[in-house]
Amino acid sequence: MSLYHATMPAQPFICTVTPQFLPEQTDPAQGIYGFSYTVTVTNSGQVPAQLIARHWIITDATGHTEEVRGLGVIGHQPLLQPGERFEYTSWTRIATPRGRMQGTFFCITENAEWFETPVPAFELSQARALH
Repeated sequence: MSLYHATMPAQPFICTVTPQFLPEQTDPAQGIYGFSYTVTVTNSGQVPAQLIARHWIITDATGHTEEVRGLGVIGHQPLLQPGERFEYTSWTRIATPRGRMQGTFFCITENAEWFETPVPAFELSQARALH
């Protein structure tokens, strides 16, 4: 398991991400390296808010970038009460043993106020898993 841990305060949500190398999803001969990432979103605000959509930017060590956009996360659009948290795990593949991800969650409060929650950049690293 990776010891790398990224957190960035964002009002009213706080996001924490922990990545992990997936050897079973990796084939270096084919240029495929798999990584999971566990995201925890906590509503640190004063009103309920819902995560509606996501935007990920995934960059490998060569600088090749892929963007992923979609509604919700893993099929959910969680509504979080103040103090409540939602955690999910997903995965991605890149063409190099190192890379990084960062993103944005698009959210709305019960008062119909939209806000963006930045997801801190985090490292995807096969080497980190070996040490």
